Amino acid sequence: MNIKLDDLSSEKVVQLIGGHLQNMTLHSPPESIHALGVEQLKKPDMTFWSAWERDELVGCGALKELDTRHGEVKSMKTSPNHLRKGVARKILQHIIKEAKIRGYKQLSLETGSMDAFIPARNLYEESGFRYCEPFADYRDDPNSVFMTKKL
Repeated sequence: MNIKLDDLSSEKVVQLIGGHLQNMTLHSPPESIHALGVEQLKKPDMTFWSAWERDELVGCGALKELDTRHGEVKSMKTSPNHLRKGVARKILQHIIKEAKIRGYKQLSLETGSMDAFIPARNLYEESGFRYCEPFADYRDDPNSVFMTKKL
């Protein structure tokens, strides 16, 4: 798998992000959806990576800089044909490594509280993330859980 910095110009990437946003509407009410669209992922405080096997997009993930010591994992998505193959784990490891290189002391994330998000929460727990209070601009929400990892 090749994980590369991505400018979000590929139609395959745009479709994956669009599918991610659409999938969120199946599991979360609109006010609880914190997934980002392509334009939001292009902002200067965001770094976005795509993961490929040859010419096939297998997943993506992003890192948002909250401040010089704290980052946020965003837009973790595995292509539907590549679920349960370790794609998300490898992307998350890549994001954690980059956060450490940047000198972040903490990495946090928001994900859903519903059963559909159990695989994601399990991955984050296995990767050393622990449940925490809302961070940055998030507020308590019964549809969200917040997790953080000290680096």
